[in-house]
Amino acid sequence: MQLMFSLMLLILSTNACSSKTTDKMASDIQSEKPNVDLSNYETAVFASGCFWCVEAVFESVNGVSEVISGYSGGISDDAFYPQVSAGSTDHAEAVEVYYDPTVIDYNTLLKVFFGSHDPTTLNRQGPDAGRQYRSAIFYKNETEKQQAEAYIKSLYDDGSYKQGSITTELSLLNAFYPAEDYHQDFERKNPNQGYVRAVSVPRLNKFLAKYPELLKKKKH
Repeated sequence: MQLMFSLMLLILSTNACSSKTTDKMASDIQSEKPNVDLSNYETAVFASGCFWCVEAVFESVNGVSEVISGYSGGISDDAFYPQVSAGSTDHAEAVEVYYDPTVIDYNTLLKVFFGSHDPTTLNRQGPDAGRQYRSAIFYKNETEKQQAEAYIKSLYDDGSYKQGSITTELSLLNAFYPAEDYHQDFERKNPNQGYVRAVSVPRLNKFLAKYPELLKKKKH
């Protein structure tokens, strides 16, 4: 019985984005973002489940210079992983995407967003459940809101989704709080971590195979 219980705990720990990263692991990860001038880039904020997965997807897209994992949409004036993962602040795990508008437009980012997750699962993505894993678009202005609404309408119109099945929230962006350093580029820096291997990598590979025309060209 004890062996069975231990195996269940192991399975759950390797298949949940909210599995705790130990202090030692956090201190061992060199996770500072590169010192890149992002002042000439536009930003967009999305949430679609574990930000380890979402960050990796958007960073693969041509025209995207940087992606920051963080938190948006909550009721408190700040956000930290323990409180967010417990659901006490109503923040969603989100990403802030820095993109070059001369290379990629907001509508294409919406294509990446909807094409890389299931927007019909309310407050859930894959094995992760809770409001912190909800599907959400945090728009900065009325133009972004209208584009998001039009994109959702197009998904219904072309039959991609049954009318009313998309649960994605559209919310005005009030704040974006960058996540702790050890969360940044987590998938790339921890390729053998259980959740990354079981969930993040398959999700990324599925997106790469589906949209090869959107990807950055590999450097030779």
